[in-house]
Amino acid sequence: MNTAFVRQGDIKGLDNYPQWVREMVAATAGVRHRVVEHPLFLQMRDATLDIAATRAFLIGTWPTIEQFPQFMALSLLKARYGRSRGEDLARQFLIRNIRVENKHADHWKEWAAACGIGLDELMYAPAPLPAHALAHWCWQVCDAEPLAVAVAATNYAVEGATGEWSTVVCSKELYENLFPERRRHAAMRWLRLHAHYDDIHPWEALEIVATLLGNEPSEREIAAVTQAVRKSLEYMALNLDHCLAQATLPIYPFNAPTTGHKGLGVGRESTRRDSEAADSSLRALTPTEFFKNSVAVPTLATESAKPNVPNGHPGFIERHQAES
Repeated sequence: MNTAFVRQGDIKGLDNYPQWVREMVAATAGVRHRVVEHPLFLQMRDATLDIAATRAFLIGTWPTIEQFPQFMALSLLKARYGRSRGEDLARQFLIRNIRVENKHADHWKEWAAACGIGLDELMYAPAPLPAHALAHWCWQVCDAEPLAVAVAATNYAVEGATGEWSTVVCSKELYENLFPERRRHAAMRWLRLHAHYDDIHPWEALEIVATLLGNEPSEREIAAVTQAVRKSLEYMALNLDHCLAQATLPIYPFNAPTTGHKGLGVGRESTRRDSEAADSSLRALTPTEFFKNSVAVPTLATESAKPNVPNGHPGFIERHQAES
């Protein structure tokens, strides 16, 4: 019996995919909804997200943004030309989009800059484990797992949820209007591109996964894909929970004055003098002024505290030290 899958009909029609794919999507819908409708994104959409939480999100998510082309390159290593229709689809998809994803790092940098975060801080500011978990997982799954599992975990799960939460943030103009008009386009470019660009990508990834595994994969293969998708989404939620927990101000409209703001959520390793300087620079501003003036917040990490590798570099340092 021929178990190969060849899509018939609209790529975005879930009914056009095998039963096991539809069951996988249903099984992971709950955690996907938790990510897409996370309070952090709802508050960002409504322009009520705390400044410290905003900074934690932009800095903590940077490792995944910056390394995403590398995740895709690891997957590409597994796709040989002419070996199967699924691998050919994967090669075309990955080669076409690696350059696009690389450009998205520039757009994230512009978004961060509009919020007062420089590239040096993106790369070297101390970041907690929840901020690195997703990047480390994506690197591991793309390096060590089969092609179908890697594509499902990254290009389907991460890109799919990202496109949806970007659409949520862009569904109102409140957040966009926080930025001065002269910087608004650059500040919002990453969000707007992903609200549109990732609309088709996860469906292309889903077709690749289904084509690679066919209509009747083994239970073990189905479980591996389902678990990888769920784990990616759970790591996304873990980072979002952590970022929102960094909020030090009550939730308020962005035209309200700030009072009593204590630090930026990354000041535990800093000196008290640096912390007080950062606190003073923010206390004098309303959140709207913070964004519209693009204030460069004093960097809380000292030069000597910078790691030797960029933020979130997935070198699995402990493993290599043990092997050496």
